[in-house]
Amino acid sequence: MITLDPILTFLNFEDTFDISGVSRSKSKFGRLVFEQLKSKGYKVKAINPNCNQIEDEKVYKNLDEIPESVKRLIIVTPKHQTAELVSHASRNGFTHIWIQQSSETPESIALCKESNITHVTGHCIFMIAEPVKGIHSFHRSLKRFFGSFPKVTLS
Repeated sequence: MITLDPILTFLNFEDTFDISGVSRSKSKFGRLVFEQLKSKGYKVKAINPNCNQIEDEKVYKNLDEIPESVKRLIIVTPKHQTAELVSHASRNGFTHIWIQQSSETPESIALCKESNITHVTGHCIFMIAEPVKGIHSFHRSLKRFFGSFPKVTLS
């Protein structure tokens, strides 16, 4: 089970993220993550190889295009793309990766470990990034009740 420590490090390290898998469609999960994090005050840079702009925001084709990347990546892509993204992020010096729940693969997790990348997997960023609202607040409560919500390790 993952502890809350890497999650808090990821969220509190800086307020800027690169997000791979931001969709043009407002109803797709990657787009929802992008818009929710923006509304919570985070600075986010969208990555989607198939578009140049979402509303008034520039969209980057890949990690190489992002100027002055903060080296923190949220991956919200189909599983078959995740390992390649982690590999690319590793080559580009990324230090923190959040692989959205249901996007992780054993290979992508192994790549994070091999590259000494602090990573979060198996959790939905909506349940963690404050303030938690709506259905995600309910899911968070259920996870806490059943003991599957990440815990802070005591040193």
